Amino acid sequence: VQLVESGGGLVQPGGSLRLSCAASGSIFDIDNMAWYRQAPGKERELVARITSSGRTEYADSVKGRFAISRDNANKYMFLQMYSLKPEDTAVYYCHAIVDTGTWEDCWGQGTQVTVSS
Repeated sequence: VQLVESGGGLVQPGGSLRLSCAASGSIFDIDNMAWYRQAPGKERELVARITSSGRTEYADSVKGRFAISRDNANKYMFLQMYSLKPEDTAVYYCHAIVDTGTWEDCWGQGTQVTVSS
């Protein structure tokens, strides 16, 4: 199973970005999916999570600014980020619980988001 993130980059404060995560491989089903991030010198933290039925939860720091969604048919997950702040700068990782015959904990390689003027 591979999770591949895309959409990161450099953006000015107040700007927007949309991250994508594509899952591929021998996948029977995907349960929860989530975005995590890790800033330099800090621990990895949960940004947003979405269940297979579409229920969502967000870190307090991104509520009202970020929106998580998923396309179950095509095995994609998205993170739309608005009103970006310098403190949102981090490597963003895709995470999914995937059924490959057994349930596995899968991570992407990460995509860098830098918010700076």
